[in-house]
Amino acid sequence: MSHVLVTGGAGYIGSHACKALKLAGFTPVTFDNLCTGWEDAVKFGPFEHGDLMDRARLDAVFAQYAPVAVMHFAALSQVGESMAEPGKYWLNNAGGSLNLIEAATAAGCENFVFSSTCATYGEHDNVLLDESIEQHPINAYGASKRAIEDMLKDFEAAKGLRHVIFRYFNVAGGDPEGEIGEFHRPETHLIPLMLDAIDGRRDALTIYGTDYDTPDGTCIRDYVHVCDLVEAHILGLRWLLDGKPSEVFNLGTGKGFSVREVIDQSRAVTNRDVPYEEGPRRAGDCTKLVSGSTKAEKVLGWAPTRSTMKDMVADAWRWHQTGHYEK
Repeated sequence: MSHVLVTGGAGYIGSHACKALKLAGFTPVTFDNLCTGWEDAVKFGPFEHGDLMDRARLDAVFAQYAPVAVMHFAALSQVGESMAEPGKYWLNNAGGSLNLIEAATAAGCENFVFSSTCATYGEHDNVLLDESIEQHPINAYGASKRAIEDMLKDFEAAKGLRHVIFRYFNVAGGDPEGEIGEFHRPETHLIPLMLDAIDGRRDALTIYGTDYDTPDGTCIRDYVHVCDLVEAHILGLRWLLDGKPSEVFNLGTGKGFSVREVIDQSRAVTNRDVPYEEGPRRAGDCTKLVSGSTKAEKVLGWAPTRSTMKDMVADAWRWHQTGHYEK
């Protein structure tokens, strides 16, 4: 089987990508320093402990496995932290990615699937975002991801590194079979925080900002199921392996949910009350981020099947109740 190097493969999205790769006939090789991931999630191929800042370690892994492609998920991703500690994000996200890109090109690995973010667009309230929208990130997280996109374009021009860039909207849900699920250290994502509050693992969910210019005052996000998301990555990988050109795709559903709407949906799915409290806005948060793109559907044939809020909450709740994430 062909090897695919998966950076961040011990994390939430990366571990789901590894399962999808295995099912698609590839052997995923997880490269992770476990600063936010956990080794129990590495179930579908070899694990190589390492840090993207360690070029010699990267070179050794490329030499050992000769991967046909890289799927790059590893990154720091907390918006608030990136506002307070921008240097940490530039060093880890941009610096680590540069090491990875240089190691890949040196090893002759010319296919690169990159996990980017809609945060590269910045503040575009009441605009459905497609790939043509100008990128003006308002925090160091989004800025570092945009910089990596620019790196990929430069390395394609200089070294022939073809790439598919996926700009995610909010990712949610979990493996319907319950083998893996969403877990972060520390947890910052809305749905798992909400489920923690529902079952008493935290006192209450905090709603950050209730004075946004939205119908209910809370910010709006576009959510996509993690299994649908990683299926797009398999399609993007096959696109590159078929010799097709570099592309950029948004991954979202085009439907936005406010924080209060997610709480209402979760109450309906779990049949439990959601304890919450209201807090101030977080620095760097946009009012509304919703995809207006159908490019992935038209070009890649991507057809999300589980990206309803009901399915995303139900799959997350199923995983949450197993207690696996507490190990």
